[in-house]
Amino acid sequence: MRLTLLAHILAGSLGLLCGYVALYSTKGAPTHRRSGMLFVTAMLVMALGGVALAVGRDIAPAVNIPAALITAYLVITALTTVRPLPVVSRGARWLEVGAMLVALGVGTTMLTFGVEAIVNGGKRNGMPAFPFLMFGTIALLGTVSDVRVLRSGVRKGPSRLARHLWRMCTALFIAALSFSVQLAKILARHVHVPGILFAIPMLAVLGTMAYWLWRVRVVVPRERAQSQRASGSTRLAPEPAIGVRE
Repeated sequence: MRLTLLAHILAGSLGLLCGYVALYSTKGAPTHRRSGMLFVTAMLVMALGGVALAVGRDIAPAVNIPAALITAYLVITALTTVRPLPVVSRGARWLEVGAMLVALGVGTTMLTFGVEAIVNGGKRNGMPAFPFLMFGTIALLGTVSDVRVLRSGVRKGPSRLARHLWRMCTALFIAALSFSVQLAKILARHVHVPGILFAIPMLAVLGTMAYWLWRVRVVVPRERAQSQRASGSTRLAPEPAIGVRE
């Protein structure tokens, strides 16, 4: 278990570093792509280690196992959004359906646990309701998004980029949340640090995600429409450059 814990910590640290590099580098550039792939790999290792530790050491398995599953689900589906598996492969669709079912199962279970915690006075087996509700909500949002993609087959344009962005950023947010919680526990024994400082890594992710989603969902369609009106053409104009290269 010591080796598992070490691998979990190292993978989480590497994931945070690569995640922030990918978050603030030019989208689609080599640095973004390389750091993004390292982030995905590190998050999967961290998630696997988290499950092993939760089971082996009985460390809040009701929260940590679903959190690890959702983290892995987010990074895998975010990656396949921009690097899709061959559409002719039946295995590709079954992977998408399987990932959606995992998210649905985790989401409904976590929300059920959250409701139980609220009914029981705010806690379930010593765990507060918030993490259950948070991870349950993330999982069900992912499920709804998956259903829309499976029905419509959206694979390009602003919708594709937005799907990739929010999933990668949410996985990074979960890693930053875990880091902040553990750091607060360690520092609380030695020094007094204002609580708001621990929220900075998470707020940075959420703020940057909101900015890029606004750029992709609002600015890009507006600029494309303006470009079409200026050219007087009904043919679909290419997307204007916004620092995101697919």
